[in-house]
Amino acid sequence: MNNFELYNPTRIVFGEGKIIELDRLIPKDAKVLILFGGESARKSGTLDEVEQALGNREIGLFGGIEANPRYETLIKAVTKIQKEGYDYLLAVGGGSVIDGTKFVAAAVNFEGDSWDILTSGGKKITSALPFGTVLTLPATGSEMNKGSVITREETHSKRAFQHDSVYPQFSILDPVKTFTLPPRQISNGVVDAFVHTMEQYLTYPANAPVQDVFAEGLLRTLIDIGPKALANPQDYDIRASLMWTATLALNGLIGAGVPQDWSTHMLGHEITALYNLDHAQTLAIVLPAMLLEKLPQKQAKLAQYAEQVWGIREGSEKEKALRAIELTRQFFETMEVKTYFHDYNLNQEVIEPLIESLAKNGMTQLGEHQDITLDVSRRVYTAAL
Repeated sequence: MNNFELYNPTRIVFGEGKIIELDRLIPKDAKVLILFGGESARKSGTLDEVEQALGNREIGLFGGIEANPRYETLIKAVTKIQKEGYDYLLAVGGGSVIDGTKFVAAAVNFEGDSWDILTSGGKKITSALPFGTVLTLPATGSEMNKGSVITREETHSKRAFQHDSVYPQFSILDPVKTFTLPPRQISNGVVDAFVHTMEQYLTYPANAPVQDVFAEGLLRTLIDIGPKALANPQDYDIRASLMWTATLALNGLIGAGVPQDWSTHMLGHEITALYNLDHAQTLAIVLPAMLLEKLPQKQAKLAQYAEQVWGIREGSEKEKALRAIELTRQFFETMEVKTYFHDYNLNQEVIEPLIESLAKNGMTQLGEHQDITLDVSRRVYTAAL
């Protein structure tokens, strides 16, 4: 196991009806800006419930944060805060709204060009406004981590940043708020959480059995409850398990002390930035192709994954590994998330623009060994056609 430092200050308030706890969690004298996505937050009643729970506090609203939150939209929220003097933020939505809120929180008092928050990976952040979240879509784990991914439409760039100051102070997780989500969002959420876990688990053996068992348990849980979450949209126990699993997949716990990959995410980000596919759709396209490309380096861990997650006991190490990759692809398809470019009417013509975008954004040495070069990425994209 590698040396590590684990820090996570986010308070989780989990369960049905917990939005009422906002009155306890947010300072009484706070001037609160509520950030959200589309009108579904209002139509579902969640926004009204939030406003009621905030009581007599002075509040404002900022809606319209996109599924892939755009820098151009978020800057408008920054301007609103600077003009109107909000001192506390509340994200109501899924990972995109929370990611966007993290950027806004960091950008309000940032000196210089706020895009530098992204280009520096968060290293230039010195402070951020306090904020909490009301999670309505289980997927990204952003409700309990310090990371954010933002898209700049003008330059077709999708960049990430991290900083301790953008951990949410609290996150309210009410599984009932997921009951009315469209099936596509549930499918995407399951795939997103699955790949988050894989990026931290499926590298090479690191003598970290606790982290491995945690990760394998999350993967088995997603395989079990994913299809059930689609089939039984108002089953509280299933939605509760999904919501908590997605949070645990990226709150720092399973990644502590082990090598991490994240190349699938980096290649996926470029697909979203250029061709506007859902984040989870890009992950489902890239991961199986990436695992096949890196089979020699990942074979031992893939065989462990085959045995401990999929129950594959027969065959050589390589045969187990290949079977596990195929079952992973089948699982994504079962979750109604397609796994090839052609499923989204994209063909060979997308490859070079994607490679050029990777190069522009400095994504030239990726993976746990930093050996995924542009040539390797080209092969991965090509295999996913």
